[in-house]
Amino acid sequence: MSPFISRFAPSPTGDLHLGHAYSALCAWQAAGASSAYFILRIDDLDFTRCKDEYIERQIEDLKWLGLSWDETPLYQSQNLARYQEALAELKDRALIYPCLLTRSEVRELLSAPQADGSLRNALTEPETEKRLEKGTQPAWRLDMTRIKNITPELTWHDDNYGPQFVDLDKIGDAIIARRDIGTSYHLSVVFDDADSDIEMIVRGRDLLADTAIHRLLQFLFNLPTPRYAHHSLIVDDTGKRLAKRDDARAIRSFREDGFSPTELFDLCVKSKE
Repeated sequence: MSPFISRFAPSPTGDLHLGHAYSALCAWQAAGASSAYFILRIDDLDFTRCKDEYIERQIEDLKWLGLSWDETPLYQSQNLARYQEALAELKDRALIYPCLLTRSEVRELLSAPQADGSLRNALTEPETEKRLEKGTQPAWRLDMTRIKNITPELTWHDDNYGPQFVDLDKIGDAIIARRDIGTSYHLSVVFDDADSDIEMIVRGRDLLADTAIHRLLQFLFNLPTPRYAHHSLIVDDTGKRLAKRDDARAIRSFREDGFSPTELFDLCVKSKE
């Protein structure tokens, strides 16, 4: 495989664990290691959970793994104006709508036998006004009813799973801007990757379904579509996917136990699902 511009984009909500190590090393290898361009981006949008101390610890762990990057790390929190411009464009094109439903209400509505995925008219006008008067901030959702009328068949390619087709019905009225941070993972990563000219996106298989949303946004904003490689996940001894709260599998725990980067990567390979 020829070298690609690739990136690793952790969220500083905890220490990096084995799964992050494997994903970072796979992205590094996709970029051709030191022979190509590799970007580190800190996905620090969720101010309710992100902490500066984790940024420092994550960078330290990545350097210990032997990774380096070709420019100063990028921070999503410095790109908020970009996301707001994109959100405003979607509003102007009437491709999104405000949603005041609670999470439990959304779950109940979508689990109903005749649910079609749309939540646009779930609340009556009086109830909507009541919630707005109480200061409830809306989340913004894709209006798939409108989007389907302007979207052709969309595809993308995954190096591990082959050609992929976007099923708009499965996407549903996905949240494109959370009520608390004014954007979403989907909207931000699409623009961040396009702005950095990312050619290859390497990430875990758990994000495979999200790529359909990203491909749709790339179409709506006329952005390039990179190649993707969704890799297997790292699991514990019971077959459960690792989480950041699993301190025993944190990279720094292995560092403290005397592991080398090579030994850690070998362990990642052995722990794949």
